[in-house]
Amino acid sequence: MATSGPTPPKSSYGPSTDIQEFHDVLKSSKRIMALCGAGLSAASGLGTFRGAGGMWRNHKATALATPEAFERDPGLVWLFYSYRRHMALQAKPNAGHYALVEASKRMRSFLTMSQNVDGLSQRAKHPRDQLKLLHGSLFDIKCFSCDYIELNNFDDPFHPLLAIDSDEDARLAAAANNGESTKVKTKPILPKNLPHCPSCKTGLLRPGVVWFGEPLPEDTVAEIDSFIDEDKVDLMLVIGTTATVYPAAGYVDEARKKGARVAVVNMDGLDGELGAASNLKRGDFLFQGDAAKILPEILKPLIGELKIPETEGV
Repeated sequence: MATSGPTPPKSSYGPSTDIQEFHDVLKSSKRIMALCGAGLSAASGLGTFRGAGGMWRNHKATALATPEAFERDPGLVWLFYSYRRHMALQAKPNAGHYALVEASKRMRSFLTMSQNVDGLSQRAKHPRDQLKLLHGSLFDIKCFSCDYIELNNFDDPFHPLLAIDSDEDARLAAAANNGESTKVKTKPILPKNLPHCPSCKTGLLRPGVVWFGEPLPEDTVAEIDSFIDEDKVDLMLVIGTTATVYPAAGYVDEARKKGARVAVVNMDGLDGELGAASNLKRGDFLFQGDAAKILPEILKPLIGELKIPETEGV
């Protein structure tokens, strides 16, 4: 009777953590995709918008991120997003952002899909045609009624009525963290006093983010689909995201179908929540840790020694 041999070590059938092995794959890759999440911006000190207990000034943050909330009280919604814009502008792009920027400059067929709306990739000068913002941007301004859009407006505040007292919000967040009850009355802003569209003249301007209940931008989805359909995908990077939110997470499977190896860069290991990127196998890679530290190292054959700009122009 034949007997089975010894069980091979996990490294022989699970994802590799060997940087040199990854470098060999990177050097032979001609078409690369990257899917980025909040973990990419973590080293910049930027937290998620939900904040302490998912509240902002006694309002559930997720309840403000809808078209219905904007129709009901556009001034309140704008104040919430003005606060998010203000906080995002206090952060700076980190080495992870700049590593992806440099990779894009060196390889035209390097496509980055970002679920982040914080504007840090844009401020790091990521080539716009190689950066696909799946959920829009806090710093793009759209019309609620027509197709008008303004890209990369980094004014703070966006409008004088939307100036933010960040100290007040910090105190409120601290109180919420301590379990204290806070009563906050936000002074209402009448819709007539909010910025209106310079194109149609009647519609209110709104943040250029994808709200709950809204589809992903059609042109962005079409551009990503075109890239995937065009040819084989050699490598799929999943950076700082649990890859659980669809349809964005579906791009991991789409890349696999086109032949891609998957490389996950995440603070969590295999025991954590990796979503669509959790089915890692032999030939894939897992690098656990801070994306700002890992990306410059694993992309070094493509980008060389990364140089971070001393000053950041916005």
